[in-house]
Amino acid sequence: MLRTTTGKPVEVIDAGLPNTNAGPDFFNAKLKIDGTLWVGNVEVHTVASDWMRHGHDKDVAYDNVILHVAETVDCEVFRANGAPVPQLQLFCPESIRRHYAELNHAEIYPPCYSILSSLPKLIVHSWLSALQVERFEQKARAIVARLEHCNNHWEDVFFITLSRNFGFGLNGDAFETWANHLPFRAIGKHRDNLFQVEAFFFGQAGLLDEELPDADEYYRKLQKEFRYLQHKFELSAPMPATQWRFLRLRPGNFPHVRLAQLANLYYKERSLFSRIMEAETLEAVQKLLTISTSPYWEEHFNFRKVSSSREKQVGKNAQSLIAINTVIPFLYAYGLHKADGALCERATRFLESLKAEDNHIIRHWSGAGLPVSTAADSQALLQLQKEYCDRKDCLRCRFGFEYLRQK
Repeated sequence: MLRTTTGKPVEVIDAGLPNTNAGPDFFNAKLKIDGTLWVGNVEVHTVASDWMRHGHDKDVAYDNVILHVAETVDCEVFRANGAPVPQLQLFCPESIRRHYAELNHAEIYPPCYSILSSLPKLIVHSWLSALQVERFEQKARAIVARLEHCNNHWEDVFFITLSRNFGFGLNGDAFETWANHLPFRAIGKHRDNLFQVEAFFFGQAGLLDEELPDADEYYRKLQKEFRYLQHKFELSAPMPATQWRFLRLRPGNFPHVRLAQLANLYYKERSLFSRIMEAETLEAVQKLLTISTSPYWEEHFNFRKVSSSREKQVGKNAQSLIAINTVIPFLYAYGLHKADGALCERATRFLESLKAEDNHIIRHWSGAGLPVSTAADSQALLQLQKEYCDRKDCLRCRFGFEYLRQK
């Protein structure tokens, strides 16, 4: 049993929430000290006298600390009002100290690779499931933040998020900037005309600003149409074309091609978000995302020269990435918004039905002995890498915990 330095028994009912900002280390802890329930904050130091060195004895923000934990208790500590703070001396075993140093200074990724293949399946499954939910909730918060900037217009926010993911990493920021430049209400008035949708899309992307000496007729018509629409709707200035990146991109991923695909999708599906939310199978989602371009783009990758003719559809791998990064998070977020558990369950089902993503992060985990078979696994491991491994936050990681408890 834990006891204070004065011998009173301590029972931890709830350790509270870690605080990464200024103030006590843990908020809203629940403890029983000598049989009395206390609710408040907990402060942790290596040496008890750090309480004074850090000025907590003069800071009223620490008056609600109900327990001070230290490895070495070398003095009593007091609140700003003079009241003593109960203290708990808690030693750190040498094995834990050593293993923690190993995790922090490991040069290989993941740092806990040596134990991963031997972990019980229940521990792996429960941690990956928790990480999957954590990632869902994080993406849902990002969607809600976008909604606040778009007057709670779900269709607009869905298209902006979809556009970002059409950048497939390299041009993600540029596509999001572009989508935020789109005058959706104005485009809606011309949505039945694919040519005018393309004029809006390419014009606001800054890709019609250049005066090409050998411009073809289609480019000149788009330029003329966009100038007319720009004047008619008093549009804001297009984004600078210099934001688009082409280096090391395959031609099929050029911004021109992706914009043409988005224009065709916007033209064909008048209520895309609603249609996606109503789709009960992945096959139905993939059918909605099976889009190509207008005929001009079958012979072009940009406005500068003609290429060999071929249809430029969004491929199966791209459809899967769009489902993982756009469709599924929106199903989950909209399910929370509507208090509709069926939508949240559908999001989980879709994620578990898709193959795992293939990138260097996932290959590291798989190579270390973790089974990675579905997109639910890969999304959980991306969350683990971003929120725990990169931050060296091994103490909150269940794999890190298992590493620390080795003998």
